[in-house]
Amino acid sequence: MTQTRDNAEANSFAEAFEASLNFKTPEQGDLLKGQIVSISGDDAFVSYGGPSEAVMAAAELDGLDIGDTVEGTVVKTSPEIRISRKMIKGKASLDALRQMYENHLPVEGKITGRNKGGFDVSVSGLRAFCPLSQIALGKIENPDAFLNQTYDFRVTEMSDDGRRIVVSRAALLKEAAAHRAEETRKAVVPGAELTGRVKTITPFGAFVDLGGVDGLLHVSEMSRRRVTDPKEVVQVGQEVHVKVIKVDNDGKRISLSMKDQEPDPWGDVADRYPVGAQFTGRIVRSTDFGYFIEVEPGLDGLVHLSQLPFGVKPGDESVQIGSTVTGWVREVDPSRKRLSLSLREVAVSDPWEAAGQKYGIGKVVEGTVDHTGAPGVFVQLEPGLTGLIPNSELAGAEHPEGERLMVRIMSIDVTRKRISLSHEAAKAAAEREEYSKFMEERGEAEGKSAMALAFERAMSKRN
Repeated sequence: MTQTRDNAEANSFAEAFEASLNFKTPEQGDLLKGQIVSISGDDAFVSYGGPSEAVMAAAELDGLDIGDTVEGTVVKTSPEIRISRKMIKGKASLDALRQMYENHLPVEGKITGRNKGGFDVSVSGLRAFCPLSQIALGKIENPDAFLNQTYDFRVTEMSDDGRRIVVSRAALLKEAAAHRAEETRKAVVPGAELTGRVKTITPFGAFVDLGGVDGLLHVSEMSRRRVTDPKEVVQVGQEVHVKVIKVDNDGKRISLSMKDQEPDPWGDVADRYPVGAQFTGRIVRSTDFGYFIEVEPGLDGLVHLSQLPFGVKPGDESVQIGSTVTGWVREVDPSRKRLSLSLREVAVSDPWEAAGQKYGIGKVVEGTVDHTGAPGVFVQLEPGLTGLIPNSELAGAEHPEGERLMVRIMSIDVTRKRISLSHEAAKAAAEREEYSKFMEERGEAEGKSAMALAFERAMSKRN
């Protein structure tokens, strides 16, 4: 038995001696694998088959203990063999990163610093570079805001040795935006109600990002009230609820509206503004035929030139854009969304119904010159009731619009709604009245009657 043990020891020594003769000293960069035989202080000793143990930093064991197998890369050969698991991790990270790069998969990275052209990014312990233009979409206002932030990146360039790695966050953002846009386009149909964010503002409206797809919110669709400056309603970055009203050009032109979020002022306009009701509004625009008045937000009415105050001409200071005016409602048509207004008082009821009794033939009344036409001068006796002074009754005199005139009722036809007037007859009647009054006052002074004085005057003219 002793002989057997001696033979075994001899064979073991021979194998060890032979192995020592064939042993090759490890070189820096070589991969060594061995068993942890002891741990002392900051170092761990690994038996790998060489004449002495290799040394590894105990901090790199990551939970391994004596008796466990560990693998490391030779980082130093003198005065001792020192190995490191970090290099193994680095190589493993590089291989994994290459697979991610070749398969166009995103990687996670942390921005660790800035340089002139972009950012330093740590990806699995490897150093990568992200150009400034590739950190985000659009203009970069504050590059320092990205420092120490962790994002997903796309590896766009990678050298064989891993010393040059270029990544892009913008590439992933573009892909995500394209995907959102594709999904959004499915939902962008006329009538759809969506939520978006104001992207840019122009003089004619605002562009709203609906999720990778932009739509135009025209200034005329921002509110039922008249909007002259889009910034009065929306701001860049504001979240808005909009309705799709039109999609053109294969979905490339999307028209949006926010009007439906406000109550329709035309819904009960006839109840709030019946004929004859008084209003106060602001002149918002003018045309060749009149002025549009904003009675309330989203509710405009037209004042025809013929309904301007007496004596007021287009362009006068009182009817400039932005002026506040007071007037009356002439006509309401909710179905056609039309509101006819007047800056002259209008009749609440039909004045012709009582015109025959109120304006008897021969009666002298005061009216206002409405306008002049070919047949003569039209005079308003009261709102809604206008008569005509024929040219034959004018004696060549001109009467401007708005002038107050005494007229005599010459004839009236209620059925045809016509009244014939005379200014000269009214003047003559006034003169007779003044003379009669004068004679009465004189007779009273002389103790004679007005009839006696008139007889004396007639006889004196005959003689």
